[in-house]
Amino acid sequence: MAVIGIIGGSGLYQVDGLQNAEWRALDTPWGAPSDALLHGMLDGTAMVFLPRHGRGHVHTPSSVPYRANIAAMKAAGVTHLVSVSATGSFRDDMAPGDFVIVDQFIDRTVQRAASFFGPGLVAHVSIAHPVCPLLSAACADAARGAGATVHEGGTYLAMEGPQFSTVAESRLYREWGCDVIGMTNMPEARLAREAELHYASVAMITDFDSWHPDHGSVQITDILRTLQGNVGRAAEMVAALPGLLTDAACSEGCDHALDHAIMTAPDMRDPAMVYRMKTIAGRVL
Repeated sequence: MAVIGIIGGSGLYQVDGLQNAEWRALDTPWGAPSDALLHGMLDGTAMVFLPRHGRGHVHTPSSVPYRANIAAMKAAGVTHLVSVSATGSFRDDMAPGDFVIVDQFIDRTVQRAASFFGPGLVAHVSIAHPVCPLLSAACADAARGAGATVHEGGTYLAMEGPQFSTVAESRLYREWGCDVIGMTNMPEARLAREAELHYASVAMITDFDSWHPDHGSVQITDILRTLQGNVGRAAEMVAALPGLLTDAACSEGCDHALDHAIMTAPDMRDPAMVYRMKTIAGRVL
């Protein structure tokens, strides 16, 4: 049975309509996640919600405990994880208020631990195609049903933040072929693949980044204004997901990403690392 996890970005701090909703605190070997996890049922499907920045928005993009967040979702039984985040746009045809179903990333973050693995337990997973196509398609259908203008496919430039881009940076990222820019989907997507979760990224556009000659610099007041409308559609999208998931096999093998990934010989593995990784990699360890 699928268990849907939702990581909510700026403006999305809870999920309404969950039956038997309960906030539960959880610790992990990588510390506490951003907040307690909200458990509940929606149309017969178990759902777990986590506000990425914590309720009240207490974490910066760099201080979000990404490993703890993904580990907590995995420990809670989540199989399908949807990331919802606010982004800027590099494209005229991707306007504020639109949703982009991201399928690629360029990672420009520099301050964040990007893997669960390390010395004593080395592994390499492929993230050539970093999102689950089936879950992404379900998100696209659900977002359209919520009335959003949806773009299927797009490259997300992950920047460190917390400041917004300079004009020169924004122009460079456009030349690279990026479509949206945000501060939080990396290393989140990397970690979700290591945890063998089906992962999808829904970028809610709040502004044109600073490249746009007709919109000037990014202003937080403009972002917040657009964000309110986006959050309402995001909530409707989440509510529709249980009815759109299928049991078809994932073409990317998200749930078997570790099948051939661990390189360290069994007799050379650090027992402390093996114990620490039992929730993330217990299937192959």
